[in-house]
Amino acid sequence: MPNVEPTRVAILGGGKGGTLLLDLLSQVPGVELIGVADTNPAAPGIRRALDLNLRVTDNVVDLIAEQGLNLIVDVTGDPAMPALINQHKPPGAEILGGAGAKLVWNMVQHESTLQGQLFQAEKLAGIGSFAAGIAHDINNPLYLVLGFAEAIIEEHDPTTIRDLAQEIIQAVRRISTISREFTQYARQSISSEYVDVELNVKLEEAFKIAQYATVLQDLSVVKDYTGKQLIKAKPDELLHALVNLITNAIQAMDGKGTLTLATCDEDEVATVTISDTGCGIPDGRLEQIFEPFFTTKAPGKGTGLGLYNVKSIVGKNHGKISVTSEVGKGTMFRLQFPLEGQPS
Repeated sequence: MPNVEPTRVAILGGGKGGTLLLDLLSQVPGVELIGVADTNPAAPGIRRALDLNLRVTDNVVDLIAEQGLNLIVDVTGDPAMPALINQHKPPGAEILGGAGAKLVWNMVQHESTLQGQLFQAEKLAGIGSFAAGIAHDINNPLYLVLGFAEAIIEEHDPTTIRDLAQEIIQAVRRISTISREFTQYARQSISSEYVDVELNVKLEEAFKIAQYATVLQDLSVVKDYTGKQLIKAKPDELLHALVNLITNAIQAMDGKGTLTLATCDEDEVATVTISDTGCGIPDGRLEQIFEPFFTTKAPGKGTGLGLYNVKSIVGKNHGKISVTSEVGKGTMFRLQFPLEGQPS
């Protein structure tokens, strides 16, 4: 295909509208974001642009005078801005402002809301697959509580009774931990902030949740975590993506095999790999697995939105995802993110 010149875009206004536009346009192929202008250095759009290593300025004229600029998006709401833009913009640059910019902002906001609802619905649908594992991990401490309580009824030695009571407390705390982890995971995130996330910690948190997808007594788990890798991401979304990938890997092995979780950093990029020794994916389906509503699972066993959402989340967090697989040998998903402070 012939090379097509990118559409070079400048955003004026770093409020909520500018931030949503940043996150959308930074993922669109063929769009090159030049920078963001706002007089408030603490504006969320300015902070987000800095995360993305984009140019930020409080001088509108400097930004819109950029040669080769194709589109200026004005979401400042300042009635004096159109005249200033027309006076200083380069020839051929188009302006999206006023009612047009408001319409685009409303569409982006609506898309963002729908995507959040889609993530939450798919997350809740997937939790059903954890039911057997949760029941197993709750039943074990419950049996301990029952056994120790029955022993206390027949016991007269105060020291032994105290020891048994301590065992009951530990078992109840274990049940409480399981309940808390899933309550937190199931809750819809209200935070839209990109913050520093340590990949190893988030990957381990995801494994603790995803392991309920099956009983792990016949499954080997290999962990190879390297360094302390910080990236900018939305923690809850990233956790959901990792849980999804690990759950898929566990289920692909049907309880037997080796799950490998690894992280490394090279060339200023943080990499996560999630590998299994399961059934694998045929070559003809590798291009389809990220499409919405495509699933290789039996009817009623999957929504077909899991990997679509994973790819969307990785893209929103300015990462890349790839997959390699061989039928009968297993599958490996690779996620790559710019390390904090590095270009995306």
